[in-house]
Amino acid sequence: MKIFLKGDLVSVLDEDVSGVVMNVKENQVTLETTDGFVMTYFANELIKINNSNNVMNSIQRINVELIAKEKEIPKPRSFVKERKDKREIPAPEFDLHIEKLVQNHRRMSNYEILTLQSETAKRHLEFAIKNRIPKIVFIHGVGEGILKSELDFLFGRYDNINFQDGNYQKYGQGATEVFIKQKNK
Repeated sequence: MKIFLKGDLVSVLDEDVSGVVMNVKENQVTLETTDGFVMTYFANELIKINNSNNVMNSIQRINVELIAKEKEIPKPRSFVKERKDKREIPAPEFDLHIEKLVQNHRRMSNYEILTLQSETAKRHLEFAIKNRIPKIVFIHGVGEGILKSELDFLFGRYDNINFQDGNYQKYGQGATEVFIKQKNK
C-alpha cells in the first residue's frame, strides 16, 4: 500500500487532477486540488509527485536505517544437507529404449521391438523381486505410449508391486517407478 503524508503533492492516475494531501484515513486520501476543490480518492488511485522546491522535507523522510539495511551484505545461508543412510543404494534405472538394448534394430518389426522391451522389463522386475530390491525405475520415453501401456499391463499382473509415473523433475513423463512390497522371510 502506498503511504501518503499531509502536504504531499499527488496526481490522480486516471484523471487530469493533482493537488496537495490534506488528510489520510486508512486507504482513503483527501486532497485539495490545484483548482481549490476538496476530493477523496483511494491510495491506489494516486501517485506522489516529487516537489523539487521542498528538498528539505524530502530529505527528512528518508529512512537511513532502512537504506543501511538494504545495503548490508547478506549473511551466507547455511544449507542443511539431507543425510542419507550410507547403506542406502539408489534405485536401479533401466532404459528400455531399443537403441540401448540392441546395436542394430533397423530390421526388427515394431512387434519384435515391443516384445524385446517387455521381456527385458519382466526380466529386470523378476530379478528385483528375487533379490529384494525395494524400488526400480523403467525409462520408457514418451512416444505414443504403447510401451508404457504394455508395462502397465505387465506390472498389473503382480500382486506384490505398486507402480507410478517416475519423478517428473528427473525423468519427465517418460519413466515409471516400481515399488516392490517385501514379504518377511
